[in-house]
Amino acid sequence: MQPKFVPMTPSGYAKINQEIDDLKQTRPALIKALADARALGDLSENAEYSAAKRDLRRMEGRLRYLQRQISYSKIIQNTNHSKIDLGSIVKMCFVDDHDEITYEIVGKHEADVVNNKISFQSPLGSALMHHKTHDIVLVTAPDEQYQVEILEIN
Repeated sequence: MQPKFVPMTPSGYAKINQEIDDLKQTRPALIKALADARALGDLSENAEYSAAKRDLRRMEGRLRYLQRQISYSKIIQNTNHSKIDLGSIVKMCFVDDHDEITYEIVGKHEADVVNNKISFQSPLGSALMHHKTHDIVLVTAPDEQYQVEILEIN
């Protein structure tokens, strides 16, 4: 069985690598905190030891998760700005109320709606994929359908 690769943008890949580096830098401090808590004595009633052990486990679990993401990632470089693909920045207008918004189409793990980054697998993201400027796209969301017009692709 072939492994399933996770498409992501170069900036998403760099962000994950930065988080991995940050976690690796915090690891020695967590190990020291665990050793210091262990030195306090009785481990059965040592809250500091339990907390330090839990923190180290969480950090190592997150590190393994991120390293797996990196190992199965496939960086997509969007070179064709005439159609929407992973990495495209899309300015669109909602047809019903004429509100304009700009989203970046990113990989599943990079999605961050607060920062206007939507997954290419989301209802809006998947509807926009491979369309061109001035296309009117029907988006089927779980509770409704709506149309958006693509104004600009960068």
